[in-house]
Amino acid sequence: MNLDNQSKYLIGQIISDKRDKTVTVRIDRKVKHPLYGKIITRSKKYHAHDEHNQYKVGDVVAISEARPISKTKSWRVIKVVKIN
Repeated sequence: MNLDNQSKYLIGQIISDKRDKTVTVRIDRKVKHPLYGKIITRSKKYHAHDEHNQYKVGDVVAISEARPISKTKSWRVIKVVKIN
């Protein structure tokens, strides 16, 4: 799948695949501390839909915005970037 035609996508690492048809993806970003200037890694977790339970912990995947699938899940895994 081509990422160019996706409205919004993020790339992150799967940290949990214990739920049925759901993976938890951690997205890391680098920010500069406002006062001291040090580069800090900030992270956020997203729940993404995995229809066939094919992605495993450690895989780097691209996730895309989707309609709300459940209370906490409004992202969908679109492709694997790197397999662990």
